[in-house]
Parts: sequence; structure tokens; C-alpha cells
Amino acid sequence: MKTDLESILTKHQLDGLLVVGPAMHNPAMVYLTGGGHLTNADLILKRNGKGVLFHGTMERDEAAKSGFDLRPYTAYPMNDLLRQTNQDRTQALALRYKLMFESAGLTSGRVGLYGRIDAGYSMAVFRALQSLLPELELVGDVENKVLQRAMMTKDEQEVARIRRMGQVTVEVVSRTAEFLTSRRVAKDVLVFDDGRPVRIGDVKQKINLWLAELGAENPEGTIFAIGRDGGVPHSSGNPEDVLRLGSPIVFDIFPCEAGGGYYYDFTRTWCLGFAPDEVMGLYAQVLQVFQQLSAELRVGERFTHFQDRACQLFEAMGHVTIGTDPATESGYVHSLGHGVGLNIHERPFSGSNADPEDILSPGNVITLEPGLYYPERGMGVRIENSLWVRPDGVFETLAEFPLDLVLPMKG
Repeated sequence: MKTDLESILTKHQLDGLLVVGPAMHNPAMVYLTGGGHLTNADLILKRNGKGVLFHGTMERDEAAKSGFDLRPYTAYPMNDLLRQTNQDRTQALALRYKLMFESAGLTSGRVGLYGRIDAGYSMAVFRALQSLLPELELVGDVENKVLQRAMMTKDEQEVARIRRMGQVTVEVVSRTAEFLTSRRVAKDVLVFDDGRPVRIGDVKQKINLWLAELGAENPEGTIFAIGRDGGVPHSSGNPEDVLRLGSPIVFDIFPCEAGGGYYYDFTRTWCLGFAPDEVMGLYAQVLQVFQQLSAELRVGERFTHFQDRACQLFEAMGHVTIGTDPATESGYVHSLGHGVGLNIHERPFSGSNADPEDILSPGNVITLEPGLYYPERGMGVRIENSLWVRPDGVFETLAEFPLDLVLPMKG
């Protein structure tokens, strides 16, 4: 939680943070400022001290909502800085950062760099800044071990926001199921009233509309993939593919609050009308592993333990897994789950990017998403819920929805 941030900074020998970029679709800035309509900002946060938020004057009211001390960029007139640097904009921007750090009282030590900003801009400007403040070391965090350690456990307000996104998600999923099952069928293909086939692109347009109506968006896209594409875990689906009875559909939806807030993550596998025996058999195995691991989850255990258990269970059923063949593209090919919050994928991790600190703890919000994939056989199956680890150690599904494979057609 945010209350842990000071101790985390101390552990990683950081004297402060510089967070750059907008306060929308920028997890680090949203987490520390609360978000809002800031198209560009810089937050300098000292360890053991209050932060300073630098902002444009037109967005001063939005900046004030953060609770930080404020400094407008107009306090450092760019024309003056350009004159001092012989019209060199890179040097002028670096000089502005130097003045901002001096204003925040942080001119030496190790400072973690976070946020979203153009890579070329940041390389040029921050390299120049290091020359202007040689006692200040800007530190990258490739594995995001600082902010995501704090973000890994959520407070009640954060969980409430994720829960609401779960409610939005299952509402959209319900509308999608209703839309599909209400279509007419011609030669096993879903069609509109005018006879046009229903395509994946049509379904995704509906999903985007419904999300917008409910105050959400999906900046990462939606996976709605049928047949072979469903056998490739992150294939988003071909917009031109038509919806056919009996062909398995992997529907993975992971929207966030409008403006780039908290996410939810959810997957179901459906067959419309009926399911072929082979798909039913594969689904039954995934469901068995999903239910067994749901019952086994416990606080204090490394998340990777349950990834290993998923591999063991699937291997006992005769499937290849990444536990025995890390390069496999068929069978069980991905990790069991991950944390969810202001990032769709965040700590704790269960796969190869996990570390010893990725331990299931009260306050985590995680996904549980086993799956089996056989693109060469035209099918894939995945089931996913997002779970909150409550203070009492119970793993609670934040948004319930049926686990049925077959959606009966109403026509």
C-alpha cells in the first residue's frame, strides 16, 4: 500500500521518485496523484518528505486534487530558459528539471524514474539533466520492484473500484451472451435480421459501446477469438471471422475505468448452441484444474507454487506444459495468473518473471486463469476470474458469472 512506500524506498536505497507524464493511462502517476485530467505533469517525491507536483496552469484545479504542493510550469518560463541555453530546447528542458529538483529540495542521491513519456525525449533530457546535477543519480527499475511492491496490496477503496469494474465487466459479458444467443442462424452461422453474417468485428463494436455506456474503456483491446485463433492465447481474433455454432470462442475482456484507472480481468470460453465432444473434454479438464486450484490457494505461499501445481495437474492429464517444455505452443503454455490493479498485469506474478517476494498476501487482487491450447486442432479453452485476498485470508471472486461452456440459442 502507499503507506509502505517509504520503507520500500529505504530498502531499495532510493532518496526519492520522479514520476513523469499525464495523470491518465499512466499507472505510476495515477497511483500517487489519484489521477485526473492532467495532460502532462512531473511529480518529485522525496523520501521522508512531501512531494511537489509540477503542472500546466490550465490544469491547476485538477492538480490541486492530488493534495501535493503545487508549482506551475510558468514559474520556469521556457523563453528565459531557451535564452540561457542558446535556444537548445533539450538543454532548456534539462535546466527546468534542475530548477524543479532544487525547488523540491532534492539535488543529490538516488531517484527512481517512473511514468510514461517518449523514450527519445527522456533519453536526451535526462542525460542532459545528469550533467547539470552530477550528484543526483536517476535510477531505472526494469522489474518495477519499487512502485509495484506498494501497489501489490490494495486498500479498501482500491478494491471497491476494482469490484465495480468487475460488475461492469460481467454486465457487458451478459449483454454479449444475450446478443449472440438472440441471433438467427442460417447454415450454422449467426446472422442479423437482414441475413448478414455476424462477425467478430460486429461483436467487438457492441462491446466497446457497452463499456463506454457504463463508464469504462478497454485500451488494451478485447480478445474475442474463435476456432484456431482461440488456440493462440493472445490472439485478439480476426474481425472478419463469422460466428458459427459449436466453434469454441475464447472471450477475454480486461477493461479499466475511463481515463486509465483500475482494471478488471475476466475470461470465459463459449460454444454457441452445442459443443463438440473434443471441446467438451478439454473444457472439463480446464474447469477441473480451475476449481481445484481455487480451493488450494492460500495466503503466505509463493504464487509460483500454484503455477507448478497447474503444470502437475495438466501433465497428469496427458498435456505438455511449459513446466516440461518452456517453448511449447500447445497444451498449457502460460502462467496461472498475475496481479491486477492500475496495470492489467502487475505483481504478484506466478510465472518466470516472479521473484521470492511474489507471495500471496491479504490485499492482493489476482487472476486465476488456467487454459489449454491446441491451435492445430482449431480450439483453445481458458477460464479466468479475478480474486481479492481478503484480510481474513479468504480468496473472494470479485464478480461472479456462470462457468457454462454451451450457450443455448434462443431461436
